[in-house]
Amino acid sequence: MLTLGLTIGYMLIAFSVAPSGSDDPDGRGSVSAAVAAAVKIVRDSGLPNQTDSMFTTVEGTWEECMDVVRRACEAVGAFGPRVSLVLKADIRPGFEGELTAKVERLEKALDRQKGS
Repeated sequence: MLTLGLTIGYMLIAFSVAPSGSDDPDGRGSVSAAVAAAVKIVRDSGLPNQTDSMFTTVEGTWEECMDVVRRACEAVGAFGPRVSLVLKADIRPGFEGELTAKVERLEKALDRQKGS
C-alpha cells in the first residue's frame, strides 16, 4: 500500500452526477429532475456547497463528502439503470473554508492585475 504521508482533513469535492439516459418526452435528453434530486441531497447535508451549471462542490471531511457523493449517486440511480459520476477533489490539510476563500484569493489577484 502506498502512503503519501497526507492526513486528510477538510477537502473540496467538485462532482457531476447524472443518469446515462433519460425518458425526457421532448427528446432533448434533459436530466434536470435527476440532477435536482442529487443537489437536494447535497443541500440537505448541511455541508458548505455551491452548484453551478457543470458541477456541485461540497466541503467537509473525507467521510462527509464521500457520503454525500454516494447518496447523490443513489438518488440519481432512481432515474435509470446507469449513473455517470465525474469527481475532482482538492485535499489540502490544515485548510477549512476554502469553498469561498479560494475565490476570494482569485478576486484579489485579479484586482491587483487591474492596478498594474
